[in-house]
Amino acid sequence: MVLWTAAGAATLGFLVALEIVARGYGFSGPITEQSREVIFAPESGPLLYGGLALTMVVLTWRQRLIALGIAAGVDVAFFLVRWALDADMNFGNGALWVVLGVAVLGLTRRTGQERLLLLKGTGLGLLLVAGHKTGDTWLLITSKTRATVLDAYVAAADHALADPSWLVGRFLNATAPVSTGILHVVYGQLPLAAALVGLYQLRRVAVERRFPAHHLVRTFLVIGLFGPAIYMIFPVVGPVFAYGTDGGAWATANLWPDVLPPVTDPQPIPFDGITPRNCMPSLHTAWAVTLFIHSRDGSRAMRWAGTFWLVGTLTATLGFGYHYGADLLAGVVFALTIETAMRCSAHGWDRAGVRVVALGTAVFAAQLASYRWLPTEMAARPWLYGPLLLLVTGAVVYAYVRAARAARERERERKPGVPGQRPAPAEPAEPAEPAEPAKAVGTTGAAPTGTDDSQDPDATDAKPELV
Repeated sequence: MVLWTAAGAATLGFLVALEIVARGYGFSGPITEQSREVIFAPESGPLLYGGLALTMVVLTWRQRLIALGIAAGVDVAFFLVRWALDADMNFGNGALWVVLGVAVLGLTRRTGQERLLLLKGTGLGLLLVAGHKTGDTWLLITSKTRATVLDAYVAAADHALADPSWLVGRFLNATAPVSTGILHVVYGQLPLAAALVGLYQLRRVAVERRFPAHHLVRTFLVIGLFGPAIYMIFPVVGPVFAYGTDGGAWATANLWPDVLPPVTDPQPIPFDGITPRNCMPSLHTAWAVTLFIHSRDGSRAMRWAGTFWLVGTLTATLGFGYHYGADLLAGVVFALTIETAMRCSAHGWDRAGVRVVALGTAVFAAQLASYRWLPTEMAARPWLYGPLLLLVTGAVVYAYVRAARAARERERERKPGVPGQRPAPAEPAEPAEPAEPAKAVGTTGAAPTGTDDSQDPDATDAKPELV
């Protein structure tokens, strides 16, 4: 309980600080944006219902049906009022009302573990929405505070990887509109896919009355929390903006994806105050990697879906010109480092986990440093730096896989009910307990009977241990 209170206080403090910074730049922050959706038209109805779905994992099926009915009823009422007033139309207020109602129910009508469970479910649902609002605020701050971008450095370093964004961009142009139509859905619906995997992992919360120690939503939220902070350190807008038509007058030239950018001495590029600097690292890649990892514990269909979403997301981020290849490698390392840290925080730190986090942190820092200060050398020697980048990224992947397998084996060994572990100490003691009373009865001349055994207090104490 103390840990949850501390985490809640830290989260609230962070949101308040972000709200103050946003206000200083002339726009509202995450607290204001989420509060206004109690009454006004929400920005994203599906996001609010996704938060409701996460909250409902703590409810029984009957309570879930009631919650959905109330949410739908509130949304219908809001729809009619907005239609009559000719106001902005959207849905989702009902979902937010129900999530807040669950919190009120937990505080006023429940105690102990049940209250904590309902508050955890509410926090999970609100954090999903707040995480999205926080990300939007971070992106606005990056566009207002970073007047120049470092795309020229990353583009030069990307020559060591054979300019994958240009290659995949040409491929999508040649296979459009089929390929682009599919990938737009994959790229845009990554949060929905993650929500489905998260709900699958949390499907037994209502029955077991507790959350699993580690699940997908935890890592997703932490990636979204820390990722934008890296944007402030390494602002990049992406090839379609810096070298393509989407950059407008701020683009260096209209080169993407048909003409490779020249390798010159890179310099920071002045850019507009609107476009988010949200490339380094690729958080879409980080989220897709996390989704892939957590889908491994599901059914065969879920595993295939996780693989499809990973491949599709990587292809879309490159082919649409949103990221460079260097961004994707940094995103992979970032995701595995965060995932390992979150798993260890839930199950306990071990030597393998510490090694993965240390290695991932070192490799991620080395990647950013090389992109910033060695881009021309990397472009001049692609035969050296290209394989080296892939090698260090592969080393983090290999270390993570080994550590995750070892942790999974330890969890299996700790599970109760393993044959041969629990009965072993109880079996020798069982027959010995009724033996002494039998001899004592025999010395008095009374014949031992089943009734006598059942009345012996030692025998009644021993029976539950057999179960």
